[in-house]
Amino acid sequence: MITRLIARLFWAASSFTLTTEHDRSRPSILLGAPHTSNWDFVYMMAINWQEQLHVRWLGKHTLFRSWYGPLFRAAGGIPVDRGNPRAAVADLLAEMERGTPFNLVITPDGTRTNRTDYWKSGFYRIARATGMPVTLGFIDRPNKRVGLGPTIDMTGDVKADMDRIRAFYADKLGWHPQRRVEPRLRDEEDR
Repeated sequence: MITRLIARLFWAASSFTLTTEHDRSRPSILLGAPHTSNWDFVYMMAINWQEQLHVRWLGKHTLFRSWYGPLFRAAGGIPVDRGNPRAAVADLLAEMERGTPFNLVITPDGTRTNRTDYWKSGFYRIARATGMPVTLGFIDRPNKRVGLGPTIDMTGDVKADMDRIRAFYADKLGWHPQRRVEPRLRDEEDR
């Protein structure tokens, strides 16, 4: 397959080390974090093509309005209206029930440029609603590492689940470390 050849050439030229622990036995939600640069997309596509994963990814709906919208859709993009996140989760669940199983890439810190205090909780709600596990994807530019970490199930104990996620991401700094958002959900404080 041409995409795998492109990925092999990419990794041969890259100064980054690719590591994967991904459990391929069932589709999962692939978290992309810390999401601090547009380069994250390039590396996630290279991981996807190398590992031959069937992935879809969520992007803000405005990305799909310009001339490159069809390209993003062809690359697995699903437009999401950030103004109505609960409807987006419902629409996504309906699409998952209709079609072929796929891995879903989500960047839970939600932004590359504006610092936020919390991750968006959609990945957690989707995981609980579908029973899909969560695979911890990462990019760590200062240490030249990128990959897919462990695949874990969300138990419903938000704090305990997020403690596991925080422990994994504790040493992952992203492309721009100053933009990194600590893995934390508002739901942890609401309980």
